[in-house]
Amino acid sequence: MMIKMAAASGVISLALAGCGTVSTVLQDDADAAQGLRKQKTYCQSIPRVYSGLAYDFCILNAPPDPTGILVPLVLLDLTLSCALDTVALPYTIYRQGMDGNIQIYWRPPRG
Repeated sequence: MMIKMAAASGVISLALAGCGTVSTVLQDDADAAQGLRKQKTYCQSIPRVYSGLAYDFCILNAPPDPTGILVPLVLLDLTLSCALDTVALPYTIYRQGMDGNIQIYWRPPRG
């Protein structure tokens, strides 16, 4: 019984650590952007509203993972991110208005 609880806690911890919403809402913008740059995503920025879903889609919008493990995990995380993004909507709407998108790759301003 104790081993099952420890295993379940470990799986939940790993799921939350890889959760797109946790990566974008609870972490610093630079850390979230760094995580996406590590995946070599083609996304330039992501909105803060439903940022967990955007994070997951940006991971899918990267060169293929040679191990084949990443895609099933991201597809599983989409459901969790959708639920958590909905709960975080009041906060993320406020942050979107105040801070704009999370920039993944810095671009010089136009003008």
